[in-house]
Amino acid sequence: MIAITGATGQLGRQVIDTLLKSVAAKDIVAAVRSPEKAADLAARGLQVRQADYAQPATLSGAFAGVEKLLLISSSEVGQREAQHQAVIDAARRAGVKLIAYTSLLHADRSPLGLGVEHRATEAALQASGIPFVILRNGWYSENYAASIAPAIAHGVFAGAAGEGRIASAARQDYAEAAAAVLVKEDQAGKIYELAGDSAYTLTEFAAQIAASSGKSVSYQNLSEADFTALLKGAGLPDGLAAMLADSDVGASQQGLFDDSHTLSTLIGRPTTPWQQTVEATIKHS
Repeated sequence: MIAITGATGQLGRQVIDTLLKSVAAKDIVAAVRSPEKAADLAARGLQVRQADYAQPATLSGAFAGVEKLLLISSSEVGQREAQHQAVIDAARRAGVKLIAYTSLLHADRSPLGLGVEHRATEAALQASGIPFVILRNGWYSENYAASIAPAIAHGVFAGAAGEGRIASAARQDYAEAAAAVLVKEDQAGKIYELAGDSAYTLTEFAAQIAASSGKSVSYQNLSEADFTALLKGAGLPDGLAAMLADSDVGASQQGLFDDSHTLSTLIGRPTTPWQQTVEATIKHS
């Protein structure tokens, strides 16, 4: 039996959709904070169990009988280390035989602030005694695509990544990688550095927005402080604005670049071109 935490999140749902192509629904546990939000998964035959990272008492029962567990990293930056430790502890008590964890690209040396909690979780897995496999995910192309509409509206795509190259891939690519690892055998101890086949600078990303939309859009590089302020002014919470600005600065230091093609090798096809994500976002906006 395979359990997916964060199963109602965007990545979790895509992992489940991919798994269902080769795994019976009854053998998949959707571990979710709010079971009522997973009614559609239950209707498809999955086992839906409550598993709230912030409520450890819910976790042990959620993993009963589970052989493999996909620990999708918590969305609550700043609370991840404790939350992930609670999941790992519960998995050990439940006798889980393999944990796959969605970490960060080159987490061991990443300049991104996000790397701190991922490094802590990787260390916790190492200390747990449970066999594990690490999926070090690069950036989702959708992360930058979320800013396409305002960029077209204002004629400017702002960031703080300088000329750093970003090898992003579509969320679906990472979902397929997670599903592949969960159905393969002999994965314990492996670390996958996952990123897109092609890379771009944000100058090139802005140029693609312009080409695909027919509008004038250029890249404006800002300092970390100015980009943080811009994001806050756009309504983002302080913590999220600071994290995104820090991540851009990390990208300027090549923290989101990798050219190993490990992701496309794992999923058996080229990664989704970032240009395709840009075009699809504009088409559906």
